[in-house]
Amino acid sequence: MAKGGKGGLGRGLGSLLAGYEAAMLDADNGAAAGGLSGSLSSATGLIEEVPVDSVRPHPDQPRKRFDEEELAGLSASIAKDGLLQPLLVRKSGDGYEIIAGERRWQASRMAGLSVVPVRVLEADDIRVCELAMIENLQRSDLNPIEEAYGYRRMMELGDKTQAEVAEAVSKGRSTIANSLRLLDLPERTQELLHEGVITAGHARAVLSVPSEEAMLKLTDKIVEGKLSVRQAESLARLYAGRQKEGAAARRRTVPPTYRKTARTLGRAFDTKVRIRSANGKNKIEIEFADESDLKRIFDKMNLEDER
Repeated sequence: MAKGGKGGLGRGLGSLLAGYEAAMLDADNGAAAGGLSGSLSSATGLIEEVPVDSVRPHPDQPRKRFDEEELAGLSASIAKDGLLQPLLVRKSGDGYEIIAGERRWQASRMAGLSVVPVRVLEADDIRVCELAMIENLQRSDLNPIEEAYGYRRMMELGDKTQAEVAEAVSKGRSTIANSLRLLDLPERTQELLHEGVITAGHARAVLSVPSEEAMLKLTDKIVEGKLSVRQAESLARLYAGRQKEGAAARRRTVPPTYRKTARTLGRAFDTKVRIRSANGKNKIEIEFADESDLKRIFDKMNLEDER
């Protein structure tokens, strides 16, 4: 739970969620509906009942997957005792959009409820994204990839820096930075992390490898060998060392003719020229600033323009 004294939630988020947090704790402990109403009424607005089909999820909800067994258990509880904790929503068109409580909404539909209790909040997209992210973080509902995408969405929607996102969710800036780094993983590795096949510790070991090809190889080794995080870290250091040695060896074996040719072409075209070798292929790279600079270099080549 975020502490009110830290001030990290900022812009009224702490006071907005104060009663809401208490209600979530009450609900998790199986409190009665009357007690929940009292806790929620201290937050903002009134509780009202609306048709369950008039409510829809928010597209930027950071949590994308819900455990089917947990949903079934919650649905059975709701069918027996009703939905004790209102959903936090905002008006959207002729219905409502969920800010917090999508899992309870899904379980309510499974339980056959025709109406659900809601608390309607006025909030723009930026506030909705922040509230949804905070609620999920406080309940530890997000896997590492969902959390990283949530932070990135907060940055995009609110044009925020990592430090501002950190302040909004009461976390350190380095925590946000490390989370966002997970989005640099290859897509397949991200999927395995999202599915819980590998852990965030495994993912950080994969990130320490410099190339995507090596990342994917290490990912496969972790899954196939059911490696511990420590084993994955040891293998990552081995992969990284091999790549550095290979790169150094390639730099040492560049033929002198390549360097001489690059220097000569560079002087002739009055720009930087590189000759590179990779994966058994060679290429010449000619640097230019813009279209006019490219035309200048083309003219120096004395080639006929066939256009």
